[in-house]
Amino acid sequence: MDTVTLLDNVEHETGPSPQWSVLWLHGLGADGHDFAPIVPELVRKDWPALRFVFPHAPIRPVTINNGVPMRAWYDIRDMNLAQRADEAGVDASVAQVEALIARERERGTPPSRLLLAGFSQGGAIALATGLRREVPLAGLIALSTYLPMAERLVGEVTAQAPSQPLFMAHGQFDPVVPYAGGDASARALRGLGFSVDWHAYPMAHQVCAEQIRDLGDWMSRLFAQAGPR
Repeated sequence: MDTVTLLDNVEHETGPSPQWSVLWLHGLGADGHDFAPIVPELVRKDWPALRFVFPHAPIRPVTINNGVPMRAWYDIRDMNLAQRADEAGVDASVAQVEALIARERERGTPPSRLLLAGFSQGGAIALATGLRREVPLAGLIALSTYLPMAERLVGEVTAQAPSQPLFMAHGQFDPVVPYAGGDASARALRGLGFSVDWHAYPMAHQVCAEQIRDLGDWMSRLFAQAGPR
């Protein structure tokens, strides 16, 4: 198996000796700095110490943007969700995310204390990774996104994958990833056995304060259920 190059990333620790890790994937054309400012808005005083890892996606040409190179987890060839993601790009990005998950394990955070989050393209990769996990993660967070390569991934879902709690949120007026696509993905994931905590907001392709609050509530419940180390 080829060695996977570890992606450069931005890190933020909320306290000494982090007990949990949050691996957060940005959207198309952004980078790891994009969601770093969310940390102080999201984190609560009673949470365990967290290590946030915000990786930078590789730079690649993106077909729908006239082939202009930019940070992207995969090429987008078509705005139609069913044909949007190139499979080779998705698979390569999943492998890079798995390498980051393995590094967190080496640093003392097992998969059972790692949350995998993503926005838009990053959320699609988070879902693609989660569905194929043999060892479940603590939870998956998919914001303003959809399940890529749905027909293929449904056939690749592991027996352990549906045990991962899943938070999904979407804007009702999203012009980039249509709300109907996010909703259909959530229903498909429920059909696979996932417990999906679904939230809709009167917004476009973005994140809002109410969403951060709801995500914080969901994370608080996960930490409480996990108990002390």
